[in-house]
Amino acid sequence: MPYLDQFVALFIDDIFIYSKSNREHAEHLRIVVQTLQQEQLYAKKSKCEFWLDCIAFLGHMILKERISVDPRKIQAVKDWPI
Repeated sequence: MPYLDQFVALFIDDIFIYSKSNREHAEHLRIVVQTLQQEQLYAKKSKCEFWLDCIAFLGHMILKERISVDPRKIQAVKDWPI
C-alpha cells in the first residue's frame, strides 16, 4: 500500500512499476519483489517482463514520453469501407 501511486500501479493481477531513471527503477523493483516475498506472494517468472520502454495496456501504448492509443485497436476502424 505505501508504494501505490508512488511508483507502483495495480490492475487486477498486473503490477506496473514505473520510474524516472534506471537507477531508481532498480530500487523500485527491489522494493516490490522484497514486499512480495515478505507477504508470501509470488509472481510467475514466465509472465514477468522487466525494463520495458513501452507497454500495451488497456488499449493504450505507454511510452516514456507519452501515452497513445494502441494502433492495433483502431485498425478495424481505419480499414472500414467508406
